[in-house]
Amino acid sequence: MTRSHTLYHPFAAAVLLGACLAACGGGSSSAPASSEDAGGVEDTSAPPEDVADDTSVAEDTADALPPLGPDMIRVQVTLDGEPAADTLLVQGGTPHHWRTDADGAAVITIDREVEGQLYVVASHPEARQRGVEADFDAEAPQRIELFRFSGDNPDYVFQDPGEPGRREDTRACGHCHQTINDAWHASPHRASASNPVVQDVYAGVASAVLSEEVCQARGGRWLEGLQPGTDKPGMRCYVGAGVLPTLNDGCGGEGEPTCDTRATRHGACADCHAPAIDGQLGGRDLLEAQGIAFEYGVSCDVCHRVNAVRLDAEEPGVAGRLELRRPGERSPSLALGVYLPLTFGPSHDSPNPRMGSVQRDHFRDATLCAGCHQHDQPALAGELDRARWPDGRLPVQSTWEEWRGGPLSEASPCPSCHMPPDPEVLNGADLQRFELAEVGVQGGWKRPAGHVRRHSWLGPRQPEGRMLELAAAVFVTREVADGALTASVTVKNVGPGHALPTGEPLRSLILRVEASCDGEPLEAVGGDAVPGFGGWLDRRGAEEGWSRWPGAEVGDVIRVVRRPGGFYNYSGFGPFGDGRFDPEARGMPIEEVAGSATVTEVGADGEVTLDRPLPEGEVAYRVRPEREGEVQAYAGSPGFAFARVMANAAGDVMVPHFAAVDVVSDNRLLPQQSWTSTHRFAATCEAPRVRAALLYRPYPLALVEERGWQARDTLMMEVER
Repeated sequence: MTRSHTLYHPFAAAVLLGACLAACGGGSSSAPASSEDAGGVEDTSAPPEDVADDTSVAEDTADALPPLGPDMIRVQVTLDGEPAADTLLVQGGTPHHWRTDADGAAVITIDREVEGQLYVVASHPEARQRGVEADFDAEAPQRIELFRFSGDNPDYVFQDPGEPGRREDTRACGHCHQTINDAWHASPHRASASNPVVQDVYAGVASAVLSEEVCQARGGRWLEGLQPGTDKPGMRCYVGAGVLPTLNDGCGGEGEPTCDTRATRHGACADCHAPAIDGQLGGRDLLEAQGIAFEYGVSCDVCHRVNAVRLDAEEPGVAGRLELRRPGERSPSLALGVYLPLTFGPSHDSPNPRMGSVQRDHFRDATLCAGCHQHDQPALAGELDRARWPDGRLPVQSTWEEWRGGPLSEASPCPSCHMPPDPEVLNGADLQRFELAEVGVQGGWKRPAGHVRRHSWLGPRQPEGRMLELAAAVFVTREVADGALTASVTVKNVGPGHALPTGEPLRSLILRVEASCDGEPLEAVGGDAVPGFGGWLDRRGAEEGWSRWPGAEVGDVIRVVRRPGGFYNYSGFGPFGDGRFDPEARGMPIEEVAGSATVTEVGADGEVTLDRPLPEGEVAYRVRPEREGEVQAYAGSPGFAFARVMANAAGDVMVPHFAAVDVVSDNRLLPQQSWTSTHRFAATCEAPRVRAALLYRPYPLALVEERGWQARDTLMMEVER
């Protein structure tokens, strides 16, 4: 680490002044500055990332300088004592900006109509923003001295973001940035490390199971392990696959100890889910996350420490694509913390010393999101087929690439939808809440209505955002002929700029199709069926016989599907749609509804009695009757489904990505893409009704059953014709 600045650095004196200001910082999500003609070097382009600084104009040349107009001032900028050419200068709270000339100088025309301080800010990519208040009587150029910040400091301790009801301490980000803090605290980012599902999949446990008896009934082991978020042991139910037992030999297996304190391979989960673990960035055990790192997941002090996003890096997170720069220069005042503040953000005019702001364009577009929401990985638990995956990596999460290759990439970056504008907020420092704050360096300048964005990262887990309702459209047509109803159902991705569903590959969309006459359900006799990843309790091929179903209960339903031959010729992401894979390699055999029967009796050996004979077919699924509020088993029913289906070495599908050695299919709907399925029912009236419902499923049925997760399918869209 390079520590180029000490307690006596010139910048430290300015920070001492900042410590006397009210705690609220001036940072906000301002618009890109626009060009404004002035008497210096005019900038006619949008502000770039790079800025330089210079103070080469000698003081004794002031008399030789031409006179200025009544609204003009001269500014001289230096960087580490040297002239900084081509440095961006912005009048705080306005879109007006200029560039310094070869000597680091510029003549600025001040807009006197702006509310608050008339202040000029110098913004440079290698230095904290600083500025001067306009002095129209100054004859010599007004000086702005910038200093390069140091490299990343591993001794830095990540800052407490605060939360609603607990942010009185001025050191908490939420003390001033209250609206942002409110939205972030309710977002999935805050719970990225503490999410029980994440911790369950990581350690191979079922945290919802609280007794040894229930654990053993699920086939698990009741053992002492490490409680997430603490360094304390506790009894836990170890069941199913997990990152730690899968990647580490000698622990986690039958008769072996748990992996919680023994693992050496951690799957890089913490690099995105718990990036605020102090010390070494990346490569950490998720169970190391405690305190701020556990409770607050992806917090303010993580994202606003991102100096650069390295898109060429293969691995996501803080050990790969995200380059963090933690403050390293010693602070002259404990009121500012141990180190001089250093934050990165979207604005060129946030000169409050309490913030130590540096502008970065990656906060304005989707680039920052690519740091974690683009994830390709090698097979961690086996060998993948290099003929199928020649680069040796599987696409796990491809949200950013889906967006970048889609029709909305130029016009609608991720924040457009997932960080909607907040028209009631005056700036990022909540001037509307702090009436006594000075408009300017202390409290920031007012921004146009809606310019500050909610830090909510709206998604499928936040129903108030209506993201699921707005994502897809469903269209139904029907035809009745010769006593048969034929329904065609089209599902189209009409909302997001990425695939549906996207992100975590355990997600899926289930299309259910039903028909009725006068309220009575009609029997499905053919047409497309929901594929196996729609969920089942048991599955058997025709060669295994369908008379015995161990574990069956009265009321269970046996659904039979036919495979007439061939594969669905869909167009998906990457090789599933760009011509590299033929239909067979895209992995979805055509399956049609053959019929179903209900279990009326169950013998001691699992021999079942059905209410009708089963039809001929190739595959049969056992499912339970539908229960309100539960994730249902829909495999083999009339409908369809969309998912990225990952498989392990044993051929099990819809497995977590750490266990995967292949993506067997990926028929998710890309932006503006549609898919039409066909369904046939025996009609008993002239005008039957067709109902199509599109459901969002966060986790596959098998995992929900195994871990006892409180998950449910969410209705996205419903159409009846």
